[in-house]
Amino acid sequence: MDSFELNKIIAAVLLVALIIIGIGKLSDAIFYVEKPKTPGYVIEVEQVVTTSTETKSDTSKEKVDITALMAMADLAHGEKVFKKCAACHSIVKGGKNNIGPALYNVVNRQVGVVSDYKYSKALTEYGKNWTFEELNGYLIRPAKWIKGTKMAFAGLKKEKDRASVILYLNQNSDNPLPLP
Repeated sequence: MDSFELNKIIAAVLLVALIIIGIGKLSDAIFYVEKPKTPGYVIEVEQVVTTSTETKSDTSKEKVDITALMAMADLAHGEKVFKKCAACHSIVKGGKNNIGPALYNVVNRQVGVVSDYKYSKALTEYGKNWTFEELNGYLIRPAKWIKGTKMAFAGLKKEKDRASVILYLNQNSDNPLPLP
């Protein structure tokens, strides 16, 4: 192959490259789209800030009428919904800790006191008891109720589900508390 043939091949490759670049530039000029100043939709993202547990969690808690909430509780429904919890927690008397601590006798027990379970620092320092109100708030969204907890559960959004689970937890106790 002589040099003239080689020059034709190189020229053809360069011409194809220039045509591709030119078509790209030309299409950008013809089909120019102006970007909007504001997006069509906004994605809201929660900001995760770790601070002192006591101050942040106490100010963000809402008051709930626990009497009305517990009035809609159903023990059979609570047992059914608790199956979500049973993946990590035991509810039987003398049950062992799993990924989460055993929950028998949990209602009115102090938060973070099961001796053979390693709680997160946030739970051990919380210093409250698992009352009906505390359980309700925690079950809505654990990570939001007690900042710094290692429980990675999304929560129970439906009030009937939460009330029924709290009733089920209360019944799985040596001395169930009277309902409010």
